[in-house]
Amino acid sequence: MPQTPTSTPRDPLRRALGQSEHVQDKVERAAQGLGSVNATLKGDVGLGITPAELEVARTKSEVIKDRVQEAADELVTVNLMLNDEILERRHLEAELEKSQSALAQSQAEAEASNHAALHDPLTGLPNATLFGDRLENALAQAGRRGSLLAVMFIDLNRFKHINDTHGHEVGDRVLAVVAKRLEGLVREGDTVSRRSGDEFLFLMVDPTDPSHVAALATRIADGIAKPLQLDGLSLSLSASIGVACFPGDGATSGELLARADATMYGAKRIRSTSD
Repeated sequence: MPQTPTSTPRDPLRRALGQSEHVQDKVERAAQGLGSVNATLKGDVGLGITPAELEVARTKSEVIKDRVQEAADELVTVNLMLNDEILERRHLEAELEKSQSALAQSQAEAEASNHAALHDPLTGLPNATLFGDRLENALAQAGRRGSLLAVMFIDLNRFKHINDTHGHEVGDRVLAVVAKRLEGLVREGDTVSRRSGDEFLFLMVDPTDPSHVAALATRIADGIAKPLQLDGLSLSLSASIGVACFPGDGATSGELLARADATMYGAKRIRSTSD
């Protein structure tokens, strides 16, 4: 047999409001009755009403007065209930607002913590962990599509000399400038990362052909080599870059990174010999 739906309990505040309206109606009706009795008494006194009839009318008047007083007392009680309900609602609203604020703060802290765990604190670039995740995803997509992918290992030349000569604060500012220059070369889908120290990684997705990769490596080197001015201090920078392409230079992230690293160090040795 189908079950009869149960009624939902009325909201306490609405119930109190309804009771208040009921009591007010009760007070008004009693007051009207009292007014009617008084009017009758006034009108009938001059018409020769008997003492017995007058006593009945007065008794009736007293009864109505008692009812008016009873209704008034009930109205006071109901008003107290309403005040209690309003205060409770305000308390609940305050608690809800506090909970929402705490939740928003918790979410913001979680997002900040997650960002800090995946980004370099100095440059704001993705760190090696996030770069590794993006490289793995890019490799999976390149494998499905049969497309190219390039990893570049970038190392600043003679950066230790800058730290030793001008201090680590200047060195940190140089790294921040280099990071901005590299970010300016990132296309949609590409990733530039600070690996550690003065080493950066660049992921280039879906290049047209190897010449496209070589052209980007040249732009990276030229961008880093632009004159750098810091508070009147003029610095010259250069970088050694190693490149590895999927699938020719490796099929996994580890193979590509190792090949790019080895190629970079080869370029660095050649430059050191020529210097």
